Amino acid sequence: MFQKTSFTTLIVGVFVVYVLHTCWVMYGIVYTKPCENPKFDNCLKPYLAGKTRLQLSIYTALRPNADGGHTLIHKEENFDVESKFERIVNVSLPKKTRKNGTLYAMVFVHQAGMSPWQDPRQVHLVTQLTTYMIPKPLEVSLISGEEAPKPEQLKRKTSTGGDSAVDRPVSHWRSRLTLNVVSEDFVFDRDFLPSDVHRYLKVFQNGKKMVYLPLLFVDELSNRVKDLMEINSTSIELPLTISYDTISLGKLRFWIHMQDAVYSLQQFGFTEKDADEIKGIFVDTNLYLLALTFFVAAFHLLFDFLAFKNDISFWKQKKSMVGMSSKAVLWRCFSTIVIFMYLFDEQTSLLVLIPAGIGSLIEVWKVKKAFKIQIIWKGVRPTFIFGKSDESERRTEEYDTLAMKYLSYLLYPMCIGGAVYALVFLRYKSWYSWIINSLVNGVYAFGFLFMLPQLFVNYKFKSVAHLPWKAFMYKAFNTFIDDIFAFIITMPTSHRLACFRDDVVFLVYLYQRWLYPVDKTRMNEYGLSYDEEEKPKGKAHED
Repeated sequence: MFQKTSFTTLIVGVFVVYVLHTCWVMYGIVYTKPCENPKFDNCLKPYLAGKTRLQLSIYTALRPNADGGHTLIHKEENFDVESKFERIVNVSLPKKTRKNGTLYAMVFVHQAGMSPWQDPRQVHLVTQLTTYMIPKPLEVSLISGEEAPKPEQLKRKTSTGGDSAVDRPVSHWRSRLTLNVVSEDFVFDRDFLPSDVHRYLKVFQNGKKMVYLPLLFVDELSNRVKDLMEINSTSIELPLTISYDTISLGKLRFWIHMQDAVYSLQQFGFTEKDADEIKGIFVDTNLYLLALTFFVAAFHLLFDFLAFKNDISFWKQKKSMVGMSSKAVLWRCFSTIVIFMYLFDEQTSLLVLIPAGIGSLIEVWKVKKAFKIQIIWKGVRPTFIFGKSDESERRTEEYDTLAMKYLSYLLYPMCIGGAVYALVFLRYKSWYSWIINSLVNGVYAFGFLFMLPQLFVNYKFKSVAHLPWKAFMYKAFNTFIDDIFAFIITMPTSHRLACFRDDVVFLVYLYQRWLYPVDKTRMNEYGLSYDEEEKPKGKAHED
């Protein structure tokens, strides 16, 4: 008992240190120490404080260094850094870009009335207007065979008239270009200049003072997959939305770190879709809510680990299925595998797919323990042997079967009706996608019903001592966290109700625990008390 408590305390201690360290790092990113005395020589003053007339010019080029020509697509002659705007321009695509090539945007902030190529005090950044991504597979009606009338899913043709290979990355147009300039008159201290800002900083000598030019930033996090448009040989001209707004220095530094993190993930093999899901966390969420999300996610991770630890410990020592619903265990295994297959079919981010796969393996192991399955290999052919059940376990199975019989009257018609509705009215890529989507919709919609047989077994046995109480509690904490977040973030009413349905079942379980209290001093059929069962096996023998 002491070893378990020490290990849990160590994990909680590491978690607290991690949270405090992260808070300190975030504070260091958001806060920048200003120059205490602007008259000192080591102070860098802003160029914008001089109220110089500026101009914003945007060019396109086939190469990032503009070798081989560039084309002006937009300019703001009286560029006011304090005034945000949004412009929509039509951009002509060169022939190389239409043939699965790349196109760059060169953004300049320079003195009004001068060419950016002749202005020594201009600042510019280069960004891609195109990206490579595998086209989304076509979705069709499985009854009529008609394709879905979605522009991004129209049948693609090659120059020879045949169908294009859907597994080959093709060039896509980024229809949004988001620009920011730091408008605050912040005086930097050269001795405490942040390294993340340093690469965006361009300094020149103005008499005895050092002045830094406007901090221009291209927001790559705003480039989302939903805004991408596939480029083909007929795409002569495509629209580009140019959006500009001011940005604070603290948010600029935070955004730089986030963009670097997304870029690093892409270098490690993450696809455009994987990166897009991570971008959505930052772009679609308020910064204060994002900070709250971090703490919620941290506690979620802690409770997940503790639930995992206690669940594994409980099932590792489990020898009898008395009072346990074997069908609930089997359903849990089935549902996790279905969800994993669904996530794999949807090409979900590896951040979600890998934990789901590990969870599926654990549930398969629990089914093996619950049904007492032994695997004997005879050459390359496995033989499965199922253990026998005693009288108490057979009585549990009878109650479990009776509960499932009542539940099937409600469950099966709803699942079949949902599958038929999806077949007739919705569109999927293939029959496999329809099957997986129908199964996963049944899991999400009615999965909580499979917790009811366990409540029925508890009622018949008038006991809850056979359940992993600690693992249940940690999982319930995570459920409550998810429920609170469902109300913080704007979500449909149906989704909110779906989040709270598991809580109702858990509250019934708490009521059963109060109704059937555990007698920790009573000996079971093995001659052990509740406290002795909690100890490691070797420790119990020593006592």
